[in-house]
Amino acid sequence: MLGLQPNAWRYLHNGPLFKANIKAQLKDFKVVEKLTFEPNGEGEHDFLFIEKEGLNTAFVAEEMAKFAKLPLRNVSYAGRKDKFASTQQWFGVYFGKKERVDWDNFSLVGLQILKQTKNQRKLRLGTIKANAFEIRLRNISDLNETQLQQRLQDINRNGVPNYFGNQRFGERIKTDGSVELGGNLQLAEKLMQGEAIRNRNKRSMAISALRSWLFNYFVSERLQNAGFKVLSGDVFILKGSNSFFVHELIGTSSQQQAQNEQLIKRLSERDVLFSGPMWGEGKLDSTSAALEREQQISATFPDICEHLASLGLKQQRRPAFIFPENLAYEIEDNDLILRFSLPSGSFATSVLREIVDIDVGIAPPKV
Repeated sequence: MLGLQPNAWRYLHNGPLFKANIKAQLKDFKVVEKLTFEPNGEGEHDFLFIEKEGLNTAFVAEEMAKFAKLPLRNVSYAGRKDKFASTQQWFGVYFGKKERVDWDNFSLVGLQILKQTKNQRKLRLGTIKANAFEIRLRNISDLNETQLQQRLQDINRNGVPNYFGNQRFGERIKTDGSVELGGNLQLAEKLMQGEAIRNRNKRSMAISALRSWLFNYFVSERLQNAGFKVLSGDVFILKGSNSFFVHELIGTSSQQQAQNEQLIKRLSERDVLFSGPMWGEGKLDSTSAALEREQQISATFPDICEHLASLGLKQQRRPAFIFPENLAYEIEDNDLILRFSLPSGSFATSVLREIVDIDVGIAPPKV
């Protein structure tokens, strides 16, 4: 067994400033999803904007499919949302020629339908413009507001590592309310050893956790060895898209210097972003010095790389750093409330870890 751990990644901003509790109540962690488009109100797809607490996205999709008497594949969503939170997100349900159901009769503890409409096209994974977060941190110890303001300024300027959060790797509430992390990684290790996982959803989460863990490792090693230094052959993603290009230095030394200066300017304007590999079969997109660096890192975990490639996953790129937007705070008694927005696929906990050492304080489950 590899014994993969979910949260051993390096910091960009010298570690957290203070300690606090998170998720003492589900409403302490709020997320509102914003799509890249507006449903047009017509078509064969029911679109439901829901608010859920204590429910994971996949379970809600399963319950919607059961209620509508449709195959699970007919229910879609733009992205998964944290189970241990109060989240607002869209679901799409495709009926085609089948008779529609009355969603006013759909009942699920912890869920409320906020809006119903229709759309002509399916709600596809990834069609999220941003997620807006409001997070309340409780029982703060040793908060220095001057230091907090400086840290937020640093984050505004330099961003944070775009790590996948612990939710991706699995969170399980024990009977005493404590949280055990890494369940999906444990499943992934069993999968690598040849153990079959029959539940398609669990298998998917295990594979996703393994691939995400390896990406985090790449980013953490980048912080340690190269940071924001531009390497020849680095792969840069155009902000707000999946398009990327390779920064291959060519020509004379003065020409290469000009190329670097132009790229650094684009980085400062956040027009382009450093990237790291999401592992799969095929060649890495990086070249030259950057390729050599990524090959050295991947050689640390050949079994993981080989397994991910064997699953038919393709080499992809993901931004290595992200920049929260509209980052603001409010102090209320001994609580700190943080508000910010992140692009689709990024985790609020990756912002929080650069500010606060958080202790998950979820209430014990009812028995």
